[in-house]
Amino acid sequence: MGCYRIAVTKPLFSRRGVLKLAGGAVGHAVLAPAQALAIGQPVLMRKIPRSGESLPAVGIGSSQTFDVTSEGDRAQVKEVMRVFSDLGGRVVDTSPMYGNAESVIGEVAAQLRIGNQLFLATKVWISGREAGIEQAQESMRRMRTKRLDLIQVHNLLDVETHLRWLSDWKKAGQVRYLGVTHYQAGAHSALEKYVASKQVDFVQLNYSIAERDAESSLLPAAISSGTAVIVNRPFAASDLFNRVRGHPLPEWSAEFDAASWAQFFLKYVLAHPAVTCVIPASRNPKHAADNMAAGRGRLPDEKMRRRMVDFVSSL
Repeated sequence: MGCYRIAVTKPLFSRRGVLKLAGGAVGHAVLAPAQALAIGQPVLMRKIPRSGESLPAVGIGSSQTFDVTSEGDRAQVKEVMRVFSDLGGRVVDTSPMYGNAESVIGEVAAQLRIGNQLFLATKVWISGREAGIEQAQESMRRMRTKRLDLIQVHNLLDVETHLRWLSDWKKAGQVRYLGVTHYQAGAHSALEKYVASKQVDFVQLNYSIAERDAESSLLPAAISSGTAVIVNRPFAASDLFNRVRGHPLPEWSAEFDAASWAQFFLKYVLAHPAVTCVIPASRNPKHAADNMAAGRGRLPDEKMRRRMVDFVSSL
């Protein structure tokens, strides 16, 4: 426990700062001592309500970060995915609107031979039934898979049309789960309509310690309807890191095993009982390892979560 106490009580000023301390290694990523300790703890798993299937609670997003073309950037993505897989990650979220991300995921998964371990979640983002089907088929080709785990209607575009053929695909075994997504709080009432109707297995939404709108109605609706929740924007883009820049992590973060600001923010999200998986994005292997460490160890209780909100709000 000595390394853990040192890592937490020493001022940790930024996402980079926490990872400057050398420790153990996973893949080729160097971990801070507190992260190395976290690796020995069980991975936090959450069940998909409709099926009972368990998923690691920390996944990875691919918006912007995996839309790469150069060999150097592709090598970075490969290392991130190696670290992610080595640390127990499975859920990979992507979309046709993310440029080359789907193709890069398929290529890297094949190179690392981890394709059969991943839970591949993509989206349909186009108008029209035939166009949607063609887009989903192209996503499967790009990710080198014959069946997708989850297809989500991205930003509710032509949602009724797509849910009809996706339901047919699910019955035929071409996709395992279906869902709806958005990244803005203004769409929460529309998302809640589909959650309450029980037409979807998953809902993806924005939620963070800075964007808590989902707590009022949408997250409780997901619990009530038995809908799995994937959280995007857990860092409110980069706003949360900008807010805490220059501020040390509070010592009481050790009470819920948070050794960095990233873990602090992710554990706030993961502590909500509705949340199935959170999908922070990164093309930095050290940041990916830092994110994955949030899925191990203790989580804050409700009283602590209120303290976390008050602390961040005061900065």
